[in-house]
Amino acid sequence: MTFDNYDKAILRELQKDSSISNLDLSKMIGLSTSACLTRTKNLKELGVIKQFTTIVDEKKLGMETIAFIMVVLSPLTRETVDFFLEQINKIPQVLECYAITGNRDYLLKIVAKDMPTYKDFVIDLLMAIPGVSRVEANIVISTEKRTLSIPIDED
Repeated sequence: MTFDNYDKAILRELQKDSSISNLDLSKMIGLSTSACLTRTKNLKELGVIKQFTTIVDEKKLGMETIAFIMVVLSPLTRETVDFFLEQINKIPQVLECYAITGNRDYLLKIVAKDMPTYKDFVIDLLMAIPGVSRVEANIVISTEKRTLSIPIDED
């Protein structure tokens, strides 16, 4: 796919604030409102824009614990993987799940109210999934940078 400077400008601005009105967006990038809306819809239909969302401050909702958990599955079969992913997708505390290379199979980002809730999550939910043989966790002490914005180069 190739994107011109208007497409890139739309993506940059929507990553800053996806709630911006089409009118304001069109003014910012120098397109008519109809052309801007058409381009935005095309970017969404092409799957470049996956969704418009809101980033919530988890701490203000009482979620004090963030952890990155590495998971090892055994046996590592298609059935084990499929079942694991099916279960992970049902658990709202799991914010992100990545298949990774190396000695671990998956990396999860989870959020919990506090350490006791985190412990219950690991024991009662994560370790209860058949095929999960080992977990290793890193608890986040502080968040130094957090963005969902993908760098968009200008021509």
